[in-house]
Amino acid sequence: MPSHQPVAGMSAIDPEYISQPSAQASPAEPNRNLKYDPKKPHITDSPITRGNWYKHVNWLNVFFILGIPLMGLISTYWTPLRWQTAVWTVIYYFCTGLGITAGYHRLWAHKSYSAALPLRIFLAGVGGGAVEGSIRWWSRDHRAHHRYTDTAKDPYSVRKGLLYSHIGWMIMKQNPKRIGRTDISDLNEDPVVVWQHRHYLKVVLFMGLIFPTLVAGIGWGDWMGGYIYAGILRIFFVQQATFCVNSLAHWLGDQPFDDRNSPRDHVITAFVTLGEGYHNFHHEFPSDYRNAIEWHQYDPTKWSIWVWSKLGLATGLKQFRSNEIEKGRVQQLQKKLDQKRSKLDWGIPLDQLPVIEWEDYVEQAKNGRGLIAVAGVVHDVTDFINEHPGGKALIRSGVGKDATAMFNGGVYLHSNGAHNLLSTMRVGVIRGGCEVEIWKRTQRENKDGIYLKDDAGNRIIRAGNQITKVEQPMTTASAA
Repeated sequence: MPSHQPVAGMSAIDPEYISQPSAQASPAEPNRNLKYDPKKPHITDSPITRGNWYKHVNWLNVFFILGIPLMGLISTYWTPLRWQTAVWTVIYYFCTGLGITAGYHRLWAHKSYSAALPLRIFLAGVGGGAVEGSIRWWSRDHRAHHRYTDTAKDPYSVRKGLLYSHIGWMIMKQNPKRIGRTDISDLNEDPVVVWQHRHYLKVVLFMGLIFPTLVAGIGWGDWMGGYIYAGILRIFFVQQATFCVNSLAHWLGDQPFDDRNSPRDHVITAFVTLGEGYHNFHHEFPSDYRNAIEWHQYDPTKWSIWVWSKLGLATGLKQFRSNEIEKGRVQQLQKKLDQKRSKLDWGIPLDQLPVIEWEDYVEQAKNGRGLIAVAGVVHDVTDFINEHPGGKALIRSGVGKDATAMFNGGVYLHSNGAHNLLSTMRVGVIRGGCEVEIWKRTQRENKDGIYLKDDAGNRIIRAGNQITKVEQPMTTASAA
């Protein structure tokens, strides 16, 4: 039987297993700009000045993203909005929006589920109607965004400013060499993606303007209304909604899973973006077909994918294990607790306190210093005597003595807050073996060395576990 163990002279790398399709476009497939010359200096290599600012602007995108919608807005002055056109505009807005969120984003950019050919064709069509670039171009930049979030290689990094991440990256020229590299070989093998990329201008014209105009015109005779409202203005609003994922979702909301990068969760962003607003979750678990994991969270994109799965159009809906999701949530909660804990005064750590002889402790107390020993730890309560809620006489009765029993129920069973306050008054530890026992107690629940320390290495003191807290003896029945 032949051995599978490597032998002398055998190569550590087998070429058979490293041959992969190129992530770059094939010669027959158009790039984003056929005239692009990587050796030629790019305008972004020069700082913006009064003399060259206009060269940094992508005027073609300015015309399409801002100019045409402005003309459409002006046209509404003499183009009344009929109710049928208004309803159709909203319906087509959701369809083209889903083309981006469920198609471009969750299907092609993240492969969070698989779609049957009819559904892929539908999403490629209505996604093209949103006029946000081809699937191939959009997914390539989005994968770079996830791989290089908040860095110079992120094509729409919010670190460059909220306005830049929203629309600036589209209307200002970008240097293709500065955008992070990503693998889109899987998209180059998808015939729907390749077809849409090659015929993108035709798809945009038909699905973006001609189709919505035909529906309104043939349906109820509102040709101009269909062109203005369901076409031009609908494109503007669906584009702005998508741009909010790049800007608002990295600026507004909470970070329940990770705060190392900018993505955030917020219900407002979710409403604006058809459910893409739970962005902190999405960046932590990008291959999950859901953005919203709670039943009450707004995510129509998730609902649509689920419905398609029941119709047999979508399969392989990916979900991260709930155990991993909850671990991320707990870790972030712990991090926030550690950050808050680090700002609080927990007293001098026990292992940093000086060791005091009992005789010295008693002598200092007799000389007027308000020292009290509780569980072997010496506390200076001089400034607290007059503020003691139980009165001055009660606290003075423990000065210079072992007040452990008195503090733990002998006279009064002090609260958790009292133990915490007392910890801020530590000044030393009594010698004579007690200090050894105290140090042992600080390690008793820390055998593994990590579970009771925060991110800064400081010991976590939980309620009831303070060093001055002594367990009460069990109550026994008296003899008959």
